[in-house]
Amino acid sequence: MTRRREHVLLIDADDTLWENNIYFERAIAGFTTHLQRALGEAAGASVAAIRERINAQERQLIVEMGYGLESFRVALARAYRDVAPHAWDAEAEAMIAAHAAAIAQAPIELMPDAVETLRYLAPRHRLLLLTKGDYAEQTGKVARSGLASWFEQVHVVAEKDEAVYRTQLDQLRTPPERCWMIGNSPRSDVNPALAAGLNAVFIPHPWTWVLEHDDIVPCSGQECLQLDRFADLRDHF
Repeated sequence: MTRRREHVLLIDADDTLWENNIYFERAIAGFTTHLQRALGEAAGASVAAIRERINAQERQLIVEMGYGLESFRVALARAYRDVAPHAWDAEAEAMIAAHAAAIAQAPIELMPDAVETLRYLAPRHRLLLLTKGDYAEQTGKVARSGLASWFEQVHVVAEKDEAVYRTQLDQLRTPPERCWMIGNSPRSDVNPALAAGLNAVFIPHPWTWVLEHDDIVPCSGQECLQLDRFADLRDHF
């Protein structure tokens, strides 16, 4: 197995270094239970139908507000009013606020062997953390994780697209074939990085946000590894 030396590794944060989407999924499950109860059996909506309404609102709110917990809270509120406008009241609003607060207060749960893997990688490669979302939320999670010291730089961006990766390459002044984006999202971590000329490492997560799902699009000349765990990076780098 080939081990690479002295590469630039851009590493995602949410659901790559620590758990994130499981907290949103728990909130959606609680929200759905409350909404179905409010609707009653006669006018009930399926779990799938409610989830699709949430997804639709989140897609729209990414455009309007960007990513982040406030955007999620608004998406739940709009979805509730879409599905059950007659049942929208102070109790429903408080329920959604409580779910958002629970996410904000959730502890940072690191992926297995995250620290040990970063400790192994740091002397061998340049490590940069690249995450997207609300700046205050993401930098707060980085600080609480205790992982910031392993990274040469920490970047929080509004979106991870091909242009962002090209900007990273320009700033790094490193040949793209020596740069790797590592993360769990085909849509944000893998495909746009490959399109920009970087290599990529895809580490699937069972609870990756549905809006981050996509088919991986191979690019001629770029490598794309798929690993089972973050810790497996030690076998390749």
